[in-house]
Amino acid sequence: MSLVRSAATVGGTTMVSRVLGFVRDMMVAAVLGTGPVADAFFVAFRFPNMFRSIFAEGAFNSAFVPLFSKHLEGDGEAAARRFAEDALALLLSALLVMTILAMILMPWIISGFAPGFSDDPGKQEMAVKFTRIAFPYLLFISLTALQAGILNSVGRFFPGAAAPVMLNITLILAILFLVPVLDNPGLALSWGVMAAGIVQFLWLTVSCWRAGYVLRLHRPRLTPDMRKLVRLGVPGIISGGIMQINLTVGTIIASLQADAVSWLYYADRIYQLPLAVIGIAIGVVLLPDLSRRLRADDEAGAHWAQNRALEVSMLLTVPAAVALMVIPHAIIQVLFERGAFQPSDTQNASLALLVYAAGLPAFVLNKVFSPGFFAREDTMTPLRYAAISVAVNIVASITLFQFYAFAGIAAGTTIAAWVNAALLGTTLARRGGFVPDTQVVKRLPLILVASAAMGACLWYGALYAAPYFEGTFLESVAALAALIAGGLIAYAGLAQATGAVSVATLRRSFMRK
Repeated sequence: MSLVRSAATVGGTTMVSRVLGFVRDMMVAAVLGTGPVADAFFVAFRFPNMFRSIFAEGAFNSAFVPLFSKHLEGDGEAAARRFAEDALALLLSALLVMTILAMILMPWIISGFAPGFSDDPGKQEMAVKFTRIAFPYLLFISLTALQAGILNSVGRFFPGAAAPVMLNITLILAILFLVPVLDNPGLALSWGVMAAGIVQFLWLTVSCWRAGYVLRLHRPRLTPDMRKLVRLGVPGIISGGIMQINLTVGTIIASLQADAVSWLYYADRIYQLPLAVIGIAIGVVLLPDLSRRLRADDEAGAHWAQNRALEVSMLLTVPAAVALMVIPHAIIQVLFERGAFQPSDTQNASLALLVYAAGLPAFVLNKVFSPGFFAREDTMTPLRYAAISVAVNIVASITLFQFYAFAGIAAGTTIAAWVNAALLGTTLARRGGFVPDTQVVKRLPLILVASAAMGACLWYGALYAAPYFEGTFLESVAALAALIAGGLIAYAGLAQATGAVSVATLRRSFMRK
């Protein structure tokens, strides 16, 4: 399967998951809104959601996939399976220890994670209780990530991409059936998170069985391969999860302002859609593709894959970022403003979304450039740059929070993302791992022009659609859908007219192996 077609498979499945995620978040906003229970749950949910992003969306695979592919290509399927079984045993034992310690130390963890909650003992107690219930999700999603890495390495991308669908369905069922019978809706959602981890693990277990990879569990052994996996994996996980680390820093600071955690959460949910559909999909597919090409000494093919990943990702990401910056208020209003979610919440969440959107291309670039290092078994360079990015985020967020409150936190995250992307891209190019070809150099500026023109169309369209956003739910959704559809049509025409995209070239990208 071609790189672009594989990315389309992952991106399309992720789109289904994120649409269900929006349905889930609309329901969560209706039952929680903002306030102490919402803040406590969102802090609790940040733990499993952070690790889901770090493990399930490619960072764990930054170490596992190149080594597994190496065994698969060089030593055969049996050796690759033994490597996977050793990794499973080591990962499971480490996760069990981590989970037990976290359960014991949770009050102190929450105090460090959300220091602002200490002023409200009730909120602090709820956050500890919710997080203890949801935390085992980490164990199951990490094992799920290992299974997805195996399937991605053999070209089966759908099962891993579909796993988050199970999370959203499970949480929707929790809202429908658990919230009405429990006194605290946050408690019901926390149980739903833990159940979702079990469901996702079972889904990938069945998918691996169907692919012929049934992993046996045995005593963990620190073999040379496992030492190498740990040596590559720890920095890979940290650097691959840099965006989540930065968001976590933002959560800690946001806990100092009432309702800020909730506003940032809702904004984060919106811009995570294009990031997941485009950036994460490209990253998940690009890593095994680059690993195979480099193992076969196909350096030209590796450069082609890196350039097409950059071109396609920016072709889709830049207009998405412009759209989120032009109509953030309409998006938040239509999706969340009902029930306990007030117009003032819409105003604040839309401001956070606008600032986050400015960093969306950088978040995607990080996903595009990182596989260039991971496929060459270099996880230390991304780690060093991740550390710099975290430092930038902390300094910028704390400084800007003093002047712009929660919006300053979003700005710190955005600035850190651009710093990380610049460091990764320039270093990869300097080392010869990324050589921009004529096509990508020509088309990137044209993508910016077409996106800016589309933004102008959206701005005027939103002015005419504004009265419909105040109507019934169906009227507001229909108006927003029509506005977005109009923007997509305008961008498609503008991109073709300016030469930012060529239908024939895209078709060849889908077909090329």
